[in-house]
Amino acid sequence: MRDAYHEELDSISDGLVEMANLVGSAVGLATTALLDADMQLAESVISADEKVNDLQRDLENRAIAVLARQQPVATDLRVVVTSLHMSADLERCGVLAQHVAKLARMRHPQRAVPRDLRRTILEMGQLAQRLMAQAAEVVITQDVDAALQLEKDDDRMDQLHRMLFQHLMDDRWQHGVETAVDVTLVGRYYERFADHAVSVAQRVVYLVTGEHADELTTDGPA
Repeated sequence: MRDAYHEELDSISDGLVEMANLVGSAVGLATTALLDADMQLAESVISADEKVNDLQRDLENRAIAVLARQQPVATDLRVVVTSLHMSADLERCGVLAQHVAKLARMRHPQRAVPRDLRRTILEMGQLAQRLMAQAAEVVITQDVDAALQLEKDDDRMDQLHRMLFQHLMDDRWQHGVETAVDVTLVGRYYERFADHAVSVAQRVVYLVTGEHADELTTDGPA
């Protein structure tokens, strides 16, 4: 009976990893669609988000079933409750990737990102995908040090986000108000995506230690 119970818990973790892999891939594909004005790719990202939603609903149903049938306590209860929070983070990441793709679709056949910002946006998209891959690995390994490192790696996203605003505020900006709005939005999408990836990792810290990430250092309790 206990083996079946822990298989249920493991299946919830597997669902989280699958969600993380899907949204990580989605943000990478959405970035390509945005930079290349690829309408077909943008549509595929938009339609694929339904799979993420289905996974979240399935994970929530399984978690609620575990709560109802097993009435878990202590660490097992943390697994279930924390998993529900993580699934919400990952679902939001799927929405953000979809927003990037929708922007590509809205501006098609033109490209929403001006040439002088393409490199910055490409790096933001690649970084978002990499941070999510790291978050998925943390869910699998439950490595607290790796989870805490993720927040430090997110510093680069914050730097890139600031760089976008510096371009927007520059007197030499010549791309108009509409493009400025597009760039502002897409920068926010990537920045929030990265924040949710960090949140997933921080929830793993809580799951493993029973303490919140800001209460710990990489060397142990503060």
